[in-house]
Amino acid sequence: MAGEPYVFGVIPARGGSKGLPGKNLRTLGRLSLLGHAVASARESATLTRFIVSTDSPAIADEARRHGAEVPFVRPAALATDEAGMVPVLQHAVRWLESSAGVRPDMVVTLQPTSPFRTGQDIDRTVAKLLATGADSAQTVVEASYHPFFMKTLDGDRTTPLFADGHKYVRRQDAPPVYQPSGAVYVTRAPVLMDQGRVLGDDNRAIVVDFEAAVNIDTEWDFLLAELVLARGRAPIPPERR
Repeated sequence: MAGEPYVFGVIPARGGSKGLPGKNLRTLGRLSLLGHAVASARESATLTRFIVSTDSPAIADEARRHGAEVPFVRPAALATDEAGMVPVLQHAVRWLESSAGVRPDMVVTLQPTSPFRTGQDIDRTVAKLLATGADSAQTVVEASYHPFFMKTLDGDRTTPLFADGHKYVRRQDAPPVYQPSGAVYVTRAPVLMDQGRVLGDDNRAIVVDFEAAVNIDTEWDFLLAELVLARGRAPIPPERR
């Protein structure tokens, strides 16, 4: 429909991973982590189009098996441990511009490391950006440990991260703080392409529960995800469990 924003989803899924080798193809419930990412994109009502950006033939095959587009092989320079997310997303947007002649209004980053993301999470985050006119929006979760109680070390001597953190004896008394859940990032195209940022100056949040925020980077994270799934706590459709 004319006037609707062009919302371009990108699932970045390279073949290498130091923290958990082969993690994007690891099976959790009925699907691989990549399969969950594709399923969440397909559940979304707001994505105009989405693709998988990968350097791996195996990941490309798995993505296509789940009905996702894999229109290019990601350049090797964008598939190293040192490659940041911004150039990967910019590369995908430039592909869209050159192949389809369109620049998206916003880019949605959907990392396979967040298997319990749903299409509704995507739609809520996009809606937040549209409603507020912000530069970007992301899903966040209440921090598991409050930074007011954290320390840095000089040898074995502790230094409070926050000088006034001693005011708070109980965690419940400290003001709540939030950390990225990693599940959904929505960025206006000029912020990504011109400023080289995923999160703009005016960034808004969608708060999600602990279960929706499970983020898999290590074997322990994967075991946690399996436990959440086994206990029936994963907020995903039955066909993905």
